[in-house]
Amino acid sequence: MSQSLLLFFLFLNILLFSSPSSSDDFDLSLSDNETAAAATATASYRIDCGGEGNSSAAGAPWLADAFYSGGATAAKNCYLVPVPAPAGRYYLRTFTAYGDYDGKLRPPSFDVAVEGTVVFGWRAPWPEAVRFSGAYSDLFVFVGDGEVDVCFYSIATDAPVIGSLEIVEIDSSAYDLSGDGDGEDEDVLLVNYGRLNCGVDERGLGIDESIDDRFGRAWQSDLAFRVDNSFLSSQLARNLETRTGVSRANQPPNYFPMKLYQTAVVMPGGIRALEYEIPVDSRLDYMVWLHFAEIDAGVTAAGRRVFDVHINQRNVSRIDIFERVGGFAAFDWQYRVRNLSSTYLSVRLVPVVGDPLLCGLENYALVPKDLLNGSGTR
Repeated sequence: MSQSLLLFFLFLNILLFSSPSSSDDFDLSLSDNETAAAATATASYRIDCGGEGNSSAAGAPWLADAFYSGGATAAKNCYLVPVPAPAGRYYLRTFTAYGDYDGKLRPPSFDVAVEGTVVFGWRAPWPEAVRFSGAYSDLFVFVGDGEVDVCFYSIATDAPVIGSLEIVEIDSSAYDLSGDGDGEDEDVLLVNYGRLNCGVDERGLGIDESIDDRFGRAWQSDLAFRVDNSFLSSQLARNLETRTGVSRANQPPNYFPMKLYQTAVVMPGGIRALEYEIPVDSRLDYMVWLHFAEIDAGVTAAGRRVFDVHINQRNVSRIDIFERVGGFAAFDWQYRVRNLSSTYLSVRLVPVVGDPLLCGLENYALVPKDLLNGSGTR
């Protein structure tokens, strides 16, 4: 763990929903009044790792490399990012790519830790597409000391690589684990193991994270995770899409985007389940979120579309979307999965009346903060 951290894009910008400074010299100091305002405003931090000047991309401003506290011979390479509120909840995303920058034709192996807890691990060989095009990794974390720390640990002689780091302040109640205010959310990181937008193919427009999603969450097509029980089922599954507004979308604390509910996948025929399998680490517990909206104008009453939710072969709920919220309205359901015995998490929507329908699926690993790991050792 003694190699330098390669930084090839990095900017940090504090966005308090106001116009950013266009000056190359961005003043990060705040007056007392500004500090008070920042504590109650939503802040975004966009760091382009290794960047030497301020710029903008996709309509968002970025700053040059900042808050890096590592070194060529440091035991760890870290970003320590001050945040405006002394305590708050944040969405954090990293982008990593290799591209054979060093001519060795071998991507590095390294770990990434957030708030002293290892959350992402990169091991050679990387998938070919990721090696050249890169990949995002993201999570939700509570920060209680006014500073977000993200550290990169070398494996053997490999130098970690990081393209960008984004930190977005979110509602303190977002993705609540218990709903009873017992503080569990402060001690657990929610690491993304799948965030799917259903009813959108790989070439479809889907959700634009920079425009449609208040948190900037990246959503991907569900196709790669959908299980086809037979050749016919793959032909029968169909997508629904509407331009009609969906109520209850973009609401606090999670601000799920309206576009998520304006597409859906349906398994017609009333006899086949709609099924997904998501790769997971069987050592962890998970929080599954399912997103629904009855966007078929032909379903106008309760009892017309009813299905059971099976997670890992266990029937855990019966859903009638119209009965819950009516038509063209968002309905979100969550379930905690414990004691996995497989490296795949299975979600099946089994028809009772009519055809199963799903707009979106999220799966987050519940990773306890490792207080012993704060020094960078394991």
